[in-house]
Amino acid sequence: MLWEPQNLAAVLLKNRNKTLPEDKLMAQVKALLAENETRRTAIKSRIENGNGTDANTFVFDLLETHRIFHISHIQKLCIDYRLRFLNASYFKQGIPEEAVSQIRQLENTHDTVLDGFKIIAPSKAFSLKNYDDPLLFAPMGNGYYYLVHKWGNDINPLRRALVRPVRDFGSLLVFLVVFSALFTYAITELFFTGERTSQFMLLAFLFTFKGVCGIALYYCFWKGKNFNNAIWDSEFSNRY
Repeated sequence: MLWEPQNLAAVLLKNRNKTLPEDKLMAQVKALLAENETRRTAIKSRIENGNGTDANTFVFDLLETHRIFHISHIQKLCIDYRLRFLNASYFKQGIPEEAVSQIRQLENTHDTVLDGFKIIAPSKAFSLKNYDDPLLFAPMGNGYYYLVHKWGNDINPLRRALVRPVRDFGSLLVFLVVFSALFTYAITELFFTGERTSQFMLLAFLFTFKGVCGIALYYCFWKGKNFNNAIWDSEFSNRY
């Protein structure tokens, strides 16, 4: 019937078959999928075995400013949250497929091949050398990096406060002083009933501070720990 409702999918299929036989269509699709898989494999290989390039070619007018960061900004983030900024080849948790897709899209947009990828993540996310969650970056040159992709969960806001004592030596010293003062006050309140003179409190504080410092130093050496500002870009699991 002339006015009979039309199945648009059937009409579309009929029109396609007139100009593109099914066997030829499938051959083209197969070639397209093979090319796509080849490119994705090449991208994964460049991530896992990067050549260490420090600059990629981008089309300036197509750059998104909210994705551009200087190494100083990255360094501050890593020190504040005790993270590492290392070559993606050290990343042991696997690059998600959406990150590979994002890289391919960027390469198509900027007509380039990206390499030299780096990742921000906690130390445990990397396979680190022994001296005896993540943001993927591509270098732009002159200390600038382009944020390619972010995945995983957002970092716990408490992490910054928890790792603040090991940010640097000054932070650790302040923490030990404050902790020793509070601990001294607590134990004298609980276990001493006599008169607590200022001289007595000072001696108790110095004794406590000495013990706390000893424990902290022993733990750091035993565990191979170092300050955030010393390890943020280190490839080693322990470095003194």
